[in-house]
Amino acid sequence: MEEAKREREELSSRLFDNTVDFASTFHQLLANYASSLYTNGVQTQVEDQGQLFQVGILTPIEWYLFGQDPNTFMEKLRENEAPPLCGKVFRGGETTYSCRDCAIDPTCVLCMDCFQNSIHKNHRYKMRSSMGGGFCDCGDTEAWKSGPYCKIHVPGASNQEAGFRLTEELLFQTRKVFPIVIQYIMDMLIWEEQKSLPAYLNAGPDKSDHYFCVLYSDEHHSNDHFIYSLQRSLGCDMKEAQAITNAAEREGRTTVKEGTLEDCQGIAEKLKTYSENVSLRPLHVEVLNFLVMAHQTSACSLGIWLNKLLAYSSDFRQIFCHLCLEPLASTSKELCYVSLFILSDARLHKDFKKVLHDLIFSSFFMEMEYKKLFAIEFVKCYKKVQKEYMDDERDRNVSITAISVQVFTVPTLARMLIEEESVIRVLTEALLGVLPEYLDSENKFNFQGYSQDRFCRVYAIIYDLKYILISIPTSWTEKLKEKFIEGFNSLLRVLSCMQDMEAISRMIGQHVEMDSDWEAAIAMQMQLKNVLMLIQEWCASNEVVLLKTYKDCHRGVLQCIKPVTSHQKTLVEMCGHSYQSYPFKVSRDPVSIHLPLSRVLAGLHSQMNKMGLITKLPEIISPNDFQVELLIESPLRCLVLAGQVAAEMWKRNGLTIVSQVFYYQDVKCREEMYDKDIMMLQIGASYMDPNSFLLLVLDRFELVEALSKVSMPTKDMDQTRQWNSLIEEMLHVLICIIGERFMPGVSNVTKEECMMREIIHLLCIEPMAHSAIATALPETENTDICLDTLINKVATFKKPGVSGHGVYELKDEYLNHFNVFFYHYTKTQRSKAEHTQKKRRKQENSSEALPPPPPPEFTPAFQNVSNLLCCDVMMHLLRTILQRATKEDVIMWTEGMIQMALHIIALGLLEEKHQLQKAADGEVTFDFTYKASRIGSSDVNALSLVAMLENLKGVPQLESQKDMVSWVWQLLETVKRLHEKSGQTAFVMSSSDVKANEGQSSQDKEKRKQKAEAARLHRQKIMAQMSAMQKNFIETNKLLYDTSQEAQGTSTPAEEHSLTVVGGSKITLGPRRGPSVPEKEVLTCILCQEEQEVRLDRSTMVLTACVQKSTTLSQSRGIAVIQSGETFNPLFTSPELPCGTHTGSCGHVMHVTCWQKFFDAMQMNTRQRLHVDLIYDLGNGEYLCPLCKCHCNSVIPIIPIVAEQVNSADAESLGEVLSLSRWLDVVGTRISGYNLKISKGEKSFSPEFLKSENSQSHEFRSILSFGVQSPPQYSASTKEILVHFANTVYCTGLNVPPNESDPRLPIMTWNTCAFTIQSIESLLRDEDKPLFGSLQNRQHAGLKALVKFAEAQRVTCPQATIQSHLVQLLAVFLPNIKLEGTPSFLSVDVFHLLVGSVLAFPSLYCEEVVGLHPSSVIASYNHLYLFHLLTMTHILQIIFSSATDDLPSTMPSDCEEAHNAAALCQELSLLFSGFRAADLPGWYIWDCVKKGIVPYLRCSALFFHYLLGVTPPDELKSSLATEDQLEALCSYLCLPTNLFVLFQEYWDTVKPLIQRWGSDLSVLSTFTGNRSVIRYPRNLNTLTELPEDYSVLLNQASYFRCPKSQDAERKHPVLCLLCGAILCSQNTCCQEVVNGEELGACTAHALHCGAGICIFLKVRECKVVLIEGKTRGCLYPAPYLDEYGETDPGLKRGNPLRLSHERYRKLHLMWQQHCIIEEIARSLEISQTFFGFNWSLL
Repeated sequence: MEEAKREREELSSRLFDNTVDFASTFHQLLANYASSLYTNGVQTQVEDQGQLFQVGILTPIEWYLFGQDPNTFMEKLRENEAPPLCGKVFRGGETTYSCRDCAIDPTCVLCMDCFQNSIHKNHRYKMRSSMGGGFCDCGDTEAWKSGPYCKIHVPGASNQEAGFRLTEELLFQTRKVFPIVIQYIMDMLIWEEQKSLPAYLNAGPDKSDHYFCVLYSDEHHSNDHFIYSLQRSLGCDMKEAQAITNAAEREGRTTVKEGTLEDCQGIAEKLKTYSENVSLRPLHVEVLNFLVMAHQTSACSLGIWLNKLLAYSSDFRQIFCHLCLEPLASTSKELCYVSLFILSDARLHKDFKKVLHDLIFSSFFMEMEYKKLFAIEFVKCYKKVQKEYMDDERDRNVSITAISVQVFTVPTLARMLIEEESVIRVLTEALLGVLPEYLDSENKFNFQGYSQDRFCRVYAIIYDLKYILISIPTSWTEKLKEKFIEGFNSLLRVLSCMQDMEAISRMIGQHVEMDSDWEAAIAMQMQLKNVLMLIQEWCASNEVVLLKTYKDCHRGVLQCIKPVTSHQKTLVEMCGHSYQSYPFKVSRDPVSIHLPLSRVLAGLHSQMNKMGLITKLPEIISPNDFQVELLIESPLRCLVLAGQVAAEMWKRNGLTIVSQVFYYQDVKCREEMYDKDIMMLQIGASYMDPNSFLLLVLDRFELVEALSKVSMPTKDMDQTRQWNSLIEEMLHVLICIIGERFMPGVSNVTKEECMMREIIHLLCIEPMAHSAIATALPETENTDICLDTLINKVATFKKPGVSGHGVYELKDEYLNHFNVFFYHYTKTQRSKAEHTQKKRRKQENSSEALPPPPPPEFTPAFQNVSNLLCCDVMMHLLRTILQRATKEDVIMWTEGMIQMALHIIALGLLEEKHQLQKAADGEVTFDFTYKASRIGSSDVNALSLVAMLENLKGVPQLESQKDMVSWVWQLLETVKRLHEKSGQTAFVMSSSDVKANEGQSSQDKEKRKQKAEAARLHRQKIMAQMSAMQKNFIETNKLLYDTSQEAQGTSTPAEEHSLTVVGGSKITLGPRRGPSVPEKEVLTCILCQEEQEVRLDRSTMVLTACVQKSTTLSQSRGIAVIQSGETFNPLFTSPELPCGTHTGSCGHVMHVTCWQKFFDAMQMNTRQRLHVDLIYDLGNGEYLCPLCKCHCNSVIPIIPIVAEQVNSADAESLGEVLSLSRWLDVVGTRISGYNLKISKGEKSFSPEFLKSENSQSHEFRSILSFGVQSPPQYSASTKEILVHFANTVYCTGLNVPPNESDPRLPIMTWNTCAFTIQSIESLLRDEDKPLFGSLQNRQHAGLKALVKFAEAQRVTCPQATIQSHLVQLLAVFLPNIKLEGTPSFLSVDVFHLLVGSVLAFPSLYCEEVVGLHPSSVIASYNHLYLFHLLTMTHILQIIFSSATDDLPSTMPSDCEEAHNAAALCQELSLLFSGFRAADLPGWYIWDCVKKGIVPYLRCSALFFHYLLGVTPPDELKSSLATEDQLEALCSYLCLPTNLFVLFQEYWDTVKPLIQRWGSDLSVLSTFTGNRSVIRYPRNLNTLTELPEDYSVLLNQASYFRCPKSQDAERKHPVLCLLCGAILCSQNTCCQEVVNGEELGACTAHALHCGAGICIFLKVRECKVVLIEGKTRGCLYPAPYLDEYGETDPGLKRGNPLRLSHERYRKLHLMWQQHCIIEEIARSLEISQTFFGFNWSLL
């Protein structure tokens, strides 16, 4: 070993001499070092593999290369040469930014650092989460219209002018070193299993018998497949198999076995065999020699080193690129290293690909000249690479094919590749080359039985076509024209294979057995849409190219038309006109919806018209060869097919044809499908005779017979309905052909005007969010259209509230642009828009007619289309339809048919009006009014169209169309006047008709006014009735009403009714205690709807309840504290309140028997539905409230407040006898008489009773002499529910199974009562609401029931247990009781002490034989003395926590309280050594006490109010300042306003207690700083602070590194909104085992941070996750909104996001109000999925 080590060191030292032969020395060094560096696959002998490789191999190479200290030289490189481009390669999950204002195309992106330092930060930008593989375009001047450089990469940002250059000697050394290093990297990484090591590496140690079995990852097999195969093959457990699978997924491959060749081959065969059992393909496994593995790992390290080196110097990059492009002598073909790598990419695993991809990015892509050369090599290999990629099982983001976006989107490179490499032809040939198996005998695609995964890879080629065409040329060379036309013709070959593909025939008689695979063809159309649009724009940018491509496309369309000469033409006749057409029926013959060639031709035709080249069309295509009838045949069939599907004629063909027609008209496809078919028919109408055109349309719709005469030719009802539907569809097509002119080239409109019209019609349906508008519109990313500008032009934005989103409302001036038959409306949208617009017009008291807006004028080439309106066939159609409407047989027509006929008439009148206004003195040939006034036949009963319009007013079924008929009449009059003005004869209309019409019009107006007034009065009456009914309902259903109000975010002072008392004291403690005046509660059971008064002698009623653990008040967030388990004693609560048990309610009431039946029924129902994943756990008592569906897990018995009146005189006389000291003696005597033994752990202690000097002796039963009464009597059902609810609190709070005999049961009852009150008080203080009168109904009802339950629960427990707990509680603050092990008064929450002591104190009155209860008089003193003692204890807590403060600088005015505070501190300083509060001024101590004690007093006021029912003072029902609030609280709680008077009054009594505390080491340690003390008032908890700009949060997440993983794989960082911690979510690296169960990082974090309930923000997805326990959770909208008031889950839209403080506040209140479980339950109920998310692994 030592000899080998010396040999390696000698080899390394040789490289320090740059005169040695580098190649041989380098190879010997590698041969010797590689085997020593790597011993276990990819594992190293030492902890730091990188350092060892650096020292052993890289440092000697650097010395040889640089000729000096490598560290010094590299530092000079960093300082003196900055790269021209950023070139940062994106990893999966990294955030990228694109500027919508400045980017040339959407693929131009910036990394986080460049974006933050660029001008684009203040522009309209988009955020995206990268899939990995791309790189930052900062510094690329071709990628940006402005601001190509950030501050980091702007030229001159580094010291490039310092004069540092690479020397010739260094460049010479580089040319020697790089070829050897590159050859080694390529030889080792591009490896085949049977290959042996190169000869130059055979000089190392012989380890030929040492092999590894290597497993490679792929996308075909799931993780379960890997784990199963590994477990069966290796005999390992699940965890080990999972670790191997994760390693393979992360690194691309991993070692699974080390040993001899036979052993490894055996494991490899097993892996392949077992994997074939669960999948069609075996796992990819190879057996590699140890030396191969070692050298491959060394090659990876060298590649990484080379990549870093290239980033520093342009000279290094150029040398590297030059060497990689040199032809290889060892290959028969002319290959270089670049082409070799490109062609071998599919065979490499993930890590090797990453190394080589990074080398390309850091070299070729940083040097523009070499980037061009790389692009040429890439195109040469393109076809072969794409074929291999089709069979590759890995994602595109790790494939070399993904580099195409970096090459093809550069405008100069795209032009060069088109001219020199015919890249369009290469791409289209590659597309055909990967789809040969889908071509049928007619050379048409047929994708039946296609593979979805394979097709997703085909789309990559279509994307590349889009990338190469994305930048339209502004100047053309002859070569560019030639090559583009060549590429265009190649694309036509692809489109010809799609023309008429997958034709389908209508099923007659029987239903299709199985739906055919239609998705692939439609998806291909979707992907090609952008390519076809870009191709048309390229053609339109040059006249020569446009004419040539049009001619070629025209020829291609005609070649694809099947010869039909074998069929005889049939004659179609109507109203004296005839037309001969080939016999074709869409309902019988095969028809295809795929006509890309025809649609491209339509697009090119409109571009020709737009550029004014339409006049040259006869020069390139003779009129005889144009054959317009054949051109429009296929598009017409498509439209007829859509109409027949709408008429339900293709129902037997299943969903195949319905789905295709849906996408045909959907926004994703319609631009290059439906729209182009309409345009092609407009082209046909512009060339054909209008009568012939309409006859052809009628023939294809198969309606010639149906419309030949007025009477229906059949009595078959089904046939008649079918014809009616087809007539409607045909009329709609005609409306589109005539009226839809918002297409550039068809009329003189711009793309912006077309888009604006789309927006107007969307907003006519309803106000919409920006995202909804953008989704419903065609893509605008590849155009110059600014969608925001257009939306803001036609609409006004309404900001969102606390929920919902912002919407745009259409401006009034654009309402008249509404066209009810807008061709992009679906039937549902049309109906909704029509209803909305009619409703608006009705509210405005205007006509409900919805006339068409005047369409723009056709361009001259399309002018003949308007002649369709006034041709004879059209007139015949209109007359036939309107005449049928006047017949009594309503089956002959539909209202929609009449509405469309009126619309067409309106279009004809508008066209004539426009031509009359435009012509002025010229002659107008458009004679719609003339033909409309003529009688259509010689029949004596025949009427003109005008006369029929008049008759329509008498048809009762057309009441809704009367306004439209009137509008048409008015337009007729207008056109008539224009004719008279121009001196032309239009039509003869008798004066009587005119007068009658005018009279009718005025009568209509008067009638409409009367109707509107009657409707207004009727509405007023109805609203008054509803208001009265609403008030009555509120009065009779207060509980239900208030709950619904609360759900809307409002509060109702429900308890004010119970608080209003006439007369009586408003003091709740002591001798002057006010009366308990209970409200007579009559509640309604929500299940049986019976009313019942709440009384102890009536049936028990219960309130729904949800008990949950909570950390909302925790002052020690993030610190894990064990607050549960069998051994935990919850008697004393820490003042930090780390975790509590909260009880809430939705406020709904049931009989206990009704609830039990309901719960039993749910259990029975669940047992019958075994496979349903419930959103609640019935085993733990969970259920959903039957009324509001809130999540509940128990019920609270409703116990009424008993009316009590304290006699003031008796109480005052008792007070003269029963002082505090005597009361203490009586209590001490009573407790000592019980001889209690307090168990603490394994030991038992007896309390020690201290007697003062003046204490008197009392008997054991002396306490009874002050007044007793019989305790309240509870029914058996009430006691049962008391035990049930106590058990729920116990189980939830301690996370233990039920145990009714556990002595901790009453403690948990007291604790949940105290904690719930503290939570509500904290919430009211946070919202700045008054203490009383502002609680929501659910809070009021729940709190009242909870306090009375806590009082009553004592009767279900052994009184000895209660007494034992009471003694321990009293030992903390009673001067005469001392108990070993009692905690320091500083480490106990005083309010929890108060609640426990007050509720347990009646247990001292219990006798063995009879149960007694203190009388109301003595109880008032018990409460008073307990409260006073604890108030003094809390004051001392506040003073002690303030004693560590520094002296404040300001001093307010002096007061009596300040003097008393100073005096008390002086007294305390005598009792406590080191007490520093004596040095603080008295006013400061008083200020601290005043602020610190208010929350405690507020909680106490709530507690005693709900316990005793004494009305609080009015001052506490309004928001007051601290001093005023303190005065009111002191009054209500029988405290002096100057709280220090308590100490003066009771000093002699409490001094021994304070002295005892003074000897407590834990108290004294607070003065020395060894122990921290909680400050009062406690901080109000809030959610963690979030940045205003979401990009800042993304920036923080981008620097997140998983604490348990060192790899660069994609992570899912989530932010805990409770504590601000960032965690690694949904990843095995951070899973934890908790109590034997494997949990994800978030789930485990939630257990200690939020007691299982937590709120997380998924940073890279902008989603909030609410989680509860290990099994439930839901997604919730993030509090970040874009400028349109919308959230952006998944960052799909990518708009800049800003923090909405209102939304975040709402989330904060949801947490504080303990409504997270409720929100999760509601969400899960709404969106139940069959396969739920595994929340335990979040």
